[in-house]
Amino acid sequence: MKVIILLGDGMSDVTYSELGGKSPLQAAATPNMDFMAQHGQVGLARTVPDGLPPGSDVANLSVFGYDPRTCYTGRSPLEAVSMGVSLGPDDVAFRMNLVTLKPHGSRLYMEDFSAGHISTAEGRELVQTLQKELGSSEFEFHPGVGYRHLMVWRRGKDGMRSTPPHDITGKSILEHLPSGDGAAQIINIMNHAQMVLHDHPLNKRRKEQHQPPANSVWLWGHGKTPRIDSFRDKFGLSGAVISAVDLIKGIGRCAGLDVIDVEGATGYIDTNYLGKARAALAALEGHDFVYVHVEAPDEASHSGNMRHKIQAIEDFDRQVVGTVLEGIKKFGDYAILCSPDHPTPVSLMTHTAEPVPFVIYRGEEGRGNGAVAYDEQQARATGLVVEGHGLMGMLVK
Repeated sequence: MKVIILLGDGMSDVTYSELGGKSPLQAAATPNMDFMAQHGQVGLARTVPDGLPPGSDVANLSVFGYDPRTCYTGRSPLEAVSMGVSLGPDDVAFRMNLVTLKPHGSRLYMEDFSAGHISTAEGRELVQTLQKELGSSEFEFHPGVGYRHLMVWRRGKDGMRSTPPHDITGKSILEHLPSGDGAAQIINIMNHAQMVLHDHPLNKRRKEQHQPPANSVWLWGHGKTPRIDSFRDKFGLSGAVISAVDLIKGIGRCAGLDVIDVEGATGYIDTNYLGKARAALAALEGHDFVYVHVEAPDEASHSGNMRHKIQAIEDFDRQVVGTVLEGIKKFGDYAILCSPDHPTPVSLMTHTAEPVPFVIYRGEEGRGNGAVAYDEQQARATGLVVEGHGLMGMLVK
């Protein structure tokens, strides 16, 4: 049997008066996911266990079939694995966003958590400068993708508390700086990075072109080396992962899955949706399982852009879900899971921990459980509620 997961990051949302009392999932044209819902099993999945943060790290671990309560150690260690950065048992990895801060009075505010979705090439140039100016045997700066980068604190501290920068858009950063054991060193790095980046030629060019300057870094999501069992040992399947973001690639690598890079995969609304779907079908030729992750709906939500979120959902449905639905038929015996990882309401511009709607589809002959469309309301009406890390078990049964 072939098994595939199609994950639209942050697709789930709340209802809005401007959408006629509908959620973005309800307002978007999603004929392929609706078809799956009519012929499959629809319900709600609790992907964020009580007491854990509603991040993509926790939620995607759940959808992969791992209980975050037993294996989660932080977001950035997973990204480090994807980037090929080795961590010793006492090393601490941090997600390092390139951000735009804006002064107002005596305070600095989080203007843009992505520095205007800075390009990978520009981000690399800035991070390489940070490594040259601030790097040492203790602190290392590693370039990633777009605005998402990595800092490693060798033999560092991991007892501090940090806040995701997308949670504080438009807010003063003072109340949200890292706190606790080790926070002073992290804040010191952030302050020195501001001095390095302020007069960087690249930022001068961005200002001249009326683009947000990447004038600071924001360190968060820290942790030590994760503990994840082999996917083959756990589920008896060979597999692959397709994503534009290091977090998902890192989970895949930790689980022993192949990571497939797709040209033009950006993690935003301009991503190569069709290329991901075609790569997934090709991967199923030699693998039992493929996990396809699309970041675009989540990024649109973090930006508070309803139009982009609906566009991302429709593009996901048409180009990813539709392509896979048609192409997977040749394998005969198959199961498809379509789901978000967590909700990301446009109104909040951050993640929440509510259960997300899922659909499991096994072909046109499958019997539905009462849903006529794929959305939050229909999923709730079926009465089926499961733990997120149990979805894989439902798929392979």
